[in-house]
Amino acid sequence: MSRIGKKPISVPDKVEVTLQGLSVTIKGPKGELRRTLPEGVNISHIENSLVISPVSEKRLCRERHGLCRSLVANMVEGVTKGYTRKLEIVGVGSRAQVKGKTLVVSAGYSHPVEVVPPTGITFAVENNTKVTVSGVDKELVGNEAAKIRAIRPPEPYKGKGIKFEGERIIRKAGKSGKK
Repeated sequence: MSRIGKKPISVPDKVEVTLQGLSVTIKGPKGELRRTLPEGVNISHIENSLVISPVSEKRLCRERHGLCRSLVANMVEGVTKGYTRKLEIVGVGSRAQVKGKTLVVSAGYSHPVEVVPPTGITFAVENNTKVTVSGVDKELVGNEAAKIRAIRPPEPYKGKGIKFEGERIIRKAGKSGKK
């Protein structure tokens, strides 16, 4: 049995949980999230906690046990605290700005790249080089941050590009001269 899956998920007072079969709806101060869990698990609301258990001891049920517990725990944390992902833009002339809700990134191309956020995601820019992606859904925040990074991934020779905050870029030596 999954060690992660065994742990009950504590539900804060501000959070409201609705269960309909395998469909889970969690409402909190930051927003509302809905997800339908895959077959093979049971979810139950006991006092101030959610408990997820496998239906049987089959391999598929055991695999999904820990996954579903993590997904629901991320939903609870998202509606209470929210998630943020920070990116840094490195390079001369590379910058970002927010126009309305849209993020406009100038990353060395002949045109600025515009990123329109999906519902529930907000962009913030600090000092033209630090972008913050925030929202309630952990998966959506991570995907949007990855899309922004993919505009100009960091290159290994000079380290220019868009990288996650704290990401270490392993640098390569350039060409060596003739001997």
